[in-house]
Amino acid sequence: MQSLWMLFASFMFAVMGVCVKLASAEFSTSELVMYRGVVGVITLGTLVTLRGETFRTSMPGAHVWRGLIGVTSLWLWYYSIGQLPLATAMTLNYMSPIWIAVWLFAMGWWHAKGDIKWPLMVAVGLSFVGVTLLLRPAFNANQLTPALIALGSSVITATAYMQVRKMGLAGEPENRVVFYFTVMNLAAGVVGVFLTGGSDGPVWHPISSVRSGLLLLAIGVCATSAQIAMTRAYRLGNTLVVANLQYTGIVFSSVWGVFIFGDVFDWHSWAGIGIILASGMAATFYNTRSTPRGKAIADTDPIASEV
Repeated sequence: MQSLWMLFASFMFAVMGVCVKLASAEFSTSELVMYRGVVGVITLGTLVTLRGETFRTSMPGAHVWRGLIGVTSLWLWYYSIGQLPLATAMTLNYMSPIWIAVWLFAMGWWHAKGDIKWPLMVAVGLSFVGVTLLLRPAFNANQLTPALIALGSSVITATAYMQVRKMGLAGEPENRVVFYFTVMNLAAGVVGVFLTGGSDGPVWHPISSVRSGLLLLAIGVCATSAQIAMTRAYRLGNTLVVANLQYTGIVFSSVWGVFIFGDVFDWHSWAGIGIILASGMAATFYNTRSTPRGKAIADTDPIASEV
């Protein structure tokens, strides 16, 4: 039952995607990143304070690096959500475990000279078939650029994923890691507004209605609660169940996209989404249960088996 925290996290990430897509009609991507940071800083700052934890860290450089790559990935992801059908943007972002598998293959080949994990390679190969099928409708709809941006976001997300786990293994508390990430969201959002402003200076879009304010609040609340729930799921739940339940986010996003935005997908899109979902689950299963490192530490650390 503890693993179901990931089901809640996936649902909240999907709701966040809906709110981002709706709010992108009124606010720039940088503003969305900034407002997410505002809510996150207040929420996580309060949580750290109430628990009597400290904001002091011995790893400032690691936090800065994690923040830079994380914010870059987030900015690209939010942009792609505003430009693509919700399910397409979410599915391409969920390619992160596949990129980790590619990294594992590269490291295995480099160090072992031919130690190829064929199940992982099959999963990777199938995932790229899925991407090709998913990008075909995007190409026909002149949405190839935002689709490639979403794909690039997943590559950077994989890097951030590994960085967070390394910090966790070094003893850095999850709440502190997420707190400084939200601080970077806030700072990067403000800087982004100034950098993307024209000759007349930065453009700040006013919160002109209750609806707009609620959308911005929902983005921050959904994202923060999803991160907390995901952390709890990994800490308390069955690793394999938790890791695979994250892919329910693709299902939730597909449902939201069809019912709220009226998205219509042809068989290429549905086949691509299904293949990516299946290959990601297969890669996760193999990493966690079939590699020596995964078997040794899967019960104590849910992500280290992959990195």
